[in-house]
Amino acid sequence: GMALPQRILFPLEEICMDWQQRQRPGAGLCNLGSTCYINVILQCLTYTPPLANYLLSRDHSQLCHQQGFCMMCIMEAHVRKVLRSSANVIWPRAVVRDLKFIGEEFEPDMAGDAYEFLRCALEAMQRACLSGSSDMDISSQTTTIIHQIFGGFLKYRVTCLRCQAVSDSYKAFLHVLLDIKAPSSLTTALEDFVTPKKLDGKYCLKCSKCEKKVTSSKRVTVYRVPKVFTVCLERAADHTGKKISKIVEYPEYLDLRPYMSDTAGEPLLCSLYAIVVHSGDTCLEGHFFCYTKASNGLWYKMDDESVDNCGIHAVLRQQAYLLFYAR
Repeated sequence: GMALPQRILFPLEEICMDWQQRQRPGAGLCNLGSTCYINVILQCLTYTPPLANYLLSRDHSQLCHQQGFCMMCIMEAHVRKVLRSSANVIWPRAVVRDLKFIGEEFEPDMAGDAYEFLRCALEAMQRACLSGSSDMDISSQTTTIIHQIFGGFLKYRVTCLRCQAVSDSYKAFLHVLLDIKAPSSLTTALEDFVTPKKLDGKYCLKCSKCEKKVTSSKRVTVYRVPKVFTVCLERAADHTGKKISKIVEYPEYLDLRPYMSDTAGEPLLCSLYAIVVHSGDTCLEGHFFCYTKASNGLWYKMDDESVDNCGIHAVLRQQAYLLFYAR
């Protein structure tokens, strides 16, 4: 049901999921005012093995002809600086300097949201990968290095409850936002995500067979699992900034098979390698820090300038906001 890409921009088989060299963790990041939300995302992306491997190879900058701002070139320079220099602390000046090109809503001296920054950073990297390819078909656009790492596809199945007619549609995604108002664990939040929802009243859709608006059922499943599965646990209770502060349990190893369109087959195991935590009473204030797994296989708490060794038990006890799992 999905159109095949006319061009493959980055071959899937060229993505290396394992670190190509093992070392101690790199530098901490200076907080340039209110930039903890930027620092945590930069650290989580730096310790995403397939992305770091690609950026350290310098393949992008050697072929880049983009004039001015290029998020891929900025990330390449940043990751090389963090992982290759002997400095204990790095100033992420280039990212903060070009903040308005990453997302119009960000200001260097104003607090921001880590999920929003992740979303905008991935989109800015995607735009950089598509530079000069504006006329490309949609399917081909999902074959960039960014989509080949972070991108998957969701399947939307709508079933008419009157005549049982079924229609399927597909949508590419780079991250998934999960409602945690009721669930107490990541797995129950994912179960809720794939549970069919009834569409009636003002949400009725037109059935092509019945030729009128009818009550229907809509089910979302993961059609294609990404190499890196990124989840945001929605902690904003409402638009006032009120925060859902409960602990939502999440495993070190996650099987995504039960949430797929095709649940038959081998388990699809992913391993946790980074989390972002928000501390604060409301979503509009507070502080972000993160935990990442370095190339040496050990976990570290990264809180702006400080990088401290920690165990997996500390990692799994957090009030997580963002979770990064790698296949």
